[in-house]
Amino acid sequence: MKKLYISIFALALISTSGCKKFLEKAPDQRTQLNTVEKVAELLTSAYPEANYIPFTETSSDNVEDKGPGIGNESRTITQPYYWLDNDDNDTDTPTYYWNSAYEAIAAANAALEAINTHNFGNAALPYKGEALLARAYAHFMLVNLFSKVYDPATSNDSPGIPYMTDPEKVVVGQYSRGTVASVYASIEKDLLEGLPLIKNSSYRIQKYHFNVAAANAFAARFYLLKKNYEKVIEYASAVSPGNSFATILRPWNTRYNTYTLDEMYVYFTQASEPSTLLLIETASSWARTRTPRYGYGQVINNEVFTPNVTGARWCYKSAYYGQPHYSMLKWNEYFVKTSPNATIGFPYTIVPVLTADETLLNRAEAYAALGQNALALADLNTYCSTRILNYNPSTHAVTLAKIAAYYGITDPKAGLITTVLDFKKKEFTQEGLRWFDILRYKLPVEHKIFAVNGSFQTITLAADDPRKLFQLPSQVTLSGVAQNPR
Repeated sequence: MKKLYISIFALALISTSGCKKFLEKAPDQRTQLNTVEKVAELLTSAYPEANYIPFTETSSDNVEDKGPGIGNESRTITQPYYWLDNDDNDTDTPTYYWNSAYEAIAAANAALEAINTHNFGNAALPYKGEALLARAYAHFMLVNLFSKVYDPATSNDSPGIPYMTDPEKVVVGQYSRGTVASVYASIEKDLLEGLPLIKNSSYRIQKYHFNVAAANAFAARFYLLKKNYEKVIEYASAVSPGNSFATILRPWNTRYNTYTLDEMYVYFTQASEPSTLLLIETASSWARTRTPRYGYGQVINNEVFTPNVTGARWCYKSAYYGQPHYSMLKWNEYFVKTSPNATIGFPYTIVPVLTADETLLNRAEAYAALGQNALALADLNTYCSTRILNYNPSTHAVTLAKIAAYYGITDPKAGLITTVLDFKKKEFTQEGLRWFDILRYKLPVEHKIFAVNGSFQTITLAADDPRKLFQLPSQVTLSGVAQNPR
């Protein structure tokens, strides 16, 4: 998609959304954002309209090489499989995500400045909360994609990413990356200030905004990265008051089990799904990437449907487009024409970036880390009750004994965390979240590269490999920001 490149952080003025057209007409937002309604409209642009899944998923151990001549080999998919830098500004690339995240941050900052400038009163407070949460989320994603993972056992003084809190007033400013520690401190400040202000009734369609449940799910994910497990439990529990997670998880073994393939594509990303907490509309071709050479194939599909620790198989849906091309039936493309009568346009993919399913598994991991084994098992079994066909708690329940036998791990804490990570790896196949667990636990990744004669070589991404940090766009050097070492 075409972008007006003012600076590496500036809000792009060219877009198809109504509020961005408004900004295009009035670069000085302070003189025009003079009502709460205009601030609310602007905040629809405060979420990164870019998709991280193509490069995080393809960099992970949830993909495979299907072989020479099998499937397409676009740079968007090929580069992350080989862990090569891609400075293209095309959709579905790290550079595109970086630019889109800072555009979202710019929109949030413009909204916050308008709220601070005008006397809107209490009516603006929910939108102030949304702007703070959106700003925190975009920076959180950036720091975890482009900087070293947060480690509470260290000083976290490695380079972070520029944390923007004010609208830009210059074309090319000079910025500092700060440190991972300083970025996390700023994220936490925005998160804690914004969360109490969120009000669901402020939104017509809550799932496209930081509603209360989404804000708490984000807080739980944030504190999981910080390994503040008490906070993870606190915020994850707030997503489902009364601990009724079983009623809001994806119904794989009931309703989803009855869907046709076409129905599955439609329902997975609908706002009406109880499991979906926050949806972001992304400019992305991911939904049409069904037959890549490097992706979800026969080997990974077999791993997903191998009997798990319960003794049964997951009842996910999988379809193939001529073996070995498989799909988990999660993505439905929305094609936006350039004009009503046009035959050309841009593909979009709706991404559920926060879900009840992830939140429950995050809480299970937190319970396990704190040695609260019974509660961790309870969460894992709640999860399994929606994933195993004809689930029977007397025969399918996850126990420490089953974990020890299945994974060969006798230590309860290690066994429970391994179970959580295994469940998440399968659950979020083709959703890109496995990459963040690889970062958190400093897991190595191996990719096989097949030759025409069937032989292969194995390439390895080591635990502390610098390529685990996606490369910042080359243009950042214009603003005094250093790229990641290679």
